[in-house]
Amino acid sequence: MNITGQPLDRTDGPKKVMGTARYAAEHPLANMTHAVMVTSTIASGRVAGIDDSGARQVPGVLLIMTHENAMRLPEETRSGKLSPPIGRVLSLLQYDAVHYNNEPVALVVADTLEHAQDAAARLRITYEAAPAILDFEQAKDTVHAPDKVLSEDTDTRRGDYQAGLLSASATVDATYTTPIENHNPLEPHATIACWEGDRLTLYDSTQYIMGVRNTVAATLGIQPENICVLCPYVGGGFGCKGSVWSHVVLAAMAARQVGRPVKLALDRNQMFGPVGARPVTEQRLVLAALGDGRLSASRHDVTAYTSVIEDWIEPCALVTRMLYQCPNQETSHRLARMNLGTPTFMRAPGEATGSFALESAMDELAYALDMDPLQLRLLNYAEQDPGKQLPWSSKSLRQCYETGAERFGWSGRNPRPRSMRNGRTLVGWGMATATYPTNRSPAAAMARILPDGSAVVRSATQDLGTGTYTVMTQVAADALGLPPDKVRFELGQQLSGRAGFRRVDHGGQRRSRGARGGHRGAAEADRHRRRR
Repeated sequence: MNITGQPLDRTDGPKKVMGTARYAAEHPLANMTHAVMVTSTIASGRVAGIDDSGARQVPGVLLIMTHENAMRLPEETRSGKLSPPIGRVLSLLQYDAVHYNNEPVALVVADTLEHAQDAAARLRITYEAAPAILDFEQAKDTVHAPDKVLSEDTDTRRGDYQAGLLSASATVDATYTTPIENHNPLEPHATIACWEGDRLTLYDSTQYIMGVRNTVAATLGIQPENICVLCPYVGGGFGCKGSVWSHVVLAAMAARQVGRPVKLALDRNQMFGPVGARPVTEQRLVLAALGDGRLSASRHDVTAYTSVIEDWIEPCALVTRMLYQCPNQETSHRLARMNLGTPTFMRAPGEATGSFALESAMDELAYALDMDPLQLRLLNYAEQDPGKQLPWSSKSLRQCYETGAERFGWSGRNPRPRSMRNGRTLVGWGMATATYPTNRSPAAAMARILPDGSAVVRSATQDLGTGTYTVMTQVAADALGLPPDKVRFELGQQLSGRAGFRRVDHGGQRRSRGARGGHRGAAEADRHRRRR
């Protein structure tokens, strides 16, 4: 019997319940120091001066890192900009410019967190403020098109939109807006950076272990093989931990300068700005249909804000390009620059905001046609991707519609507004469609059968709390023909390279692999565990 998909107690559950699962900021290292990030209080301008005399009077202060004394990065990455998809534009104290409120402008390192916080509070920073664009309506006066929307074209066109519009019996032309939404997972962003000679270890709360390694390597100008990223547990990510942000590299820079491990955890206020958010969007939807409900034309125009330092687009119209069959369609994406932190991924980026607008317009079209909303969607069901003219690898949406309608009693719905009541309470029934792409990329895993017949399987993935430890244990058990209790799945670290000189078990306990690293050191650690 396949174990995958069967009920199984979470393999990481006991450590989380007992508090022995170590998150990024909880790994104990000798000679640990503590860093506090100081952020700007203006949205645009430059740092005119920094008076650190009061901060230096605090006992235990080891470093006050500013644009005046921070280590100089290689010329090609000094701006903090890396070519996509490797990285984002980072604020790494190379210049005095300020682009948004809460942008990193200094870093204080001390022997204790309390000393670092005290010293950071005593820094006196003066600014030369410049005009800032903080209003979306103002920002929309000047928009531009991004180079790409993820890997897709910024704008698309198929068929004859105007002809489809003219042939329609019913039309909906509506604008939908969504606000800024900020991430705030239970575990804030946190990084511990530790150098051993030319090799760097990062304990980081991330959804992108290999991306952290490659981005930090490119930014600092070192070989990726000299960086080891460890992330056994993530206390919530939701997209904001899918990118490498400034604090990760700043921790590494500070650790290099003080010659000791540096721990940097953002406070709650710093979760707004320097680590992204879902951006404001304004979406115009035009849907046109023939008398029988078949779509004859559709248009989806998206405007969202981005920062003044980087383009990042909420890919709202990608859903409209493929969800329904429509012969005549146009879509576009535009960006408006604002003095805010660069937006980022957030729980179904683009799909959530885009499908909200599209599905709202479909409901309004159903009302205009006096047609059942479910019937309208079934009538325009796409049997293949209408934009790319490619078949789906699989699609069960029609069955989902039918099963949901049956179980919900949709056929008994009264479509007239305010017609359904439960006593004095109005009851509304609605339906909508959601979709999200199944993205694939190259991956690798390592499996080892131990002398006692058990197996260790490793992969450089991460567990966001959704059960990766348990699911991968089941998959490995099925593949190896072993019961789950004979499989130990480990994640949170890349599998190969010179930087494989540490490993962290499920409880977060660090063990040295020695200078040669790699699988030999791991095998020695396994033998040591069995002897115990």
